[in-house]
Amino acid sequence: MPDKKQILNSIAAVAKKLGRAPSRAEFTSRSGISAFFVLQWFRSWSDAVRAAGLRPYTRNAKVEDRALLEDWGNTVRKNRGVLPRHIYRRRAKYNPCTLANRFGGWTSVPEAFCNFAKGKQKWADVLALLPARLARAPLSKDARSRPNEGSSSSITPKPLQHRPLKGRATYGSPTNFRGLLHEPMNEQGVVLLFGMLAKDLGYMIEAVQTGFPDCEAMRQIAPERWQRVHIEFEFESRNFRDHGHPASGCDVIVCWRHNWDDCPEGIEVVELSSVIKSLASAKD
Repeated sequence: MPDKKQILNSIAAVAKKLGRAPSRAEFTSRSGISAFFVLQWFRSWSDAVRAAGLRPYTRNAKVEDRALLEDWGNTVRKNRGVLPRHIYRRRAKYNPCTLANRFGGWTSVPEAFCNFAKGKQKWADVLALLPARLARAPLSKDARSRPNEGSSSSITPKPLQHRPLKGRATYGSPTNFRGLLHEPMNEQGVVLLFGMLAKDLGYMIEAVQTGFPDCEAMRQIAPERWQRVHIEFEFESRNFRDHGHPASGCDVIVCWRHNWDDCPEGIEVVELSSVIKSLASAKD
């Protein structure tokens, strides 16, 4: 994994070629460094650019409300639900702080989107993914009476759910990532997926154990320089806290879903669900 200095040097090198600060997409395509690694060191892409001594490049000084809300809606559509703020920062085009400042707080963004999408059939599928109390209120009577495109239910249909069969195994959502057909459902799935991704992430696994911490690994910090780290596997990052693990005994939490906003600053978090999406995007 590239360190902070390497990322800043790469931003400066790309900026020199462009004659200005690069956008996130330009940096990724020209440097070969995934945005995932940048966000391990910086809160946002703009923060990384500023740390490199540059002014973030924007085509428009002020993004219109429409563009912010459309991007938020498209992110909900792509991920089949509303994302927590820290995950939205990684997957969306705009910084969540921009939306929060514009619409009166991050928790007010869904309501602002509902008002924006009122009566617009192109957003019916997104409204159906929002809590019913939000999705129903802003819609016109005519919009509520029409079924969604490609759906036989109303604007707020219940998700299709079949009765589970007794004695049958259950699986995570389909992912078809390399040799893994389904998303992990537990910590063991996280361990397996990390083993598949260790090389991509710059790690070499030395040992895995049942005690804390779960794993010892070496990772590259510079050309021809490696360092040992202690890793704890969790399905969700906040399980680390719930399990009572000491923060001093772990360098990295590897999880499927990062949902611990108050994670100690001294512990890095690798969210594998974001990693595989980043790798898939890079491949495309």
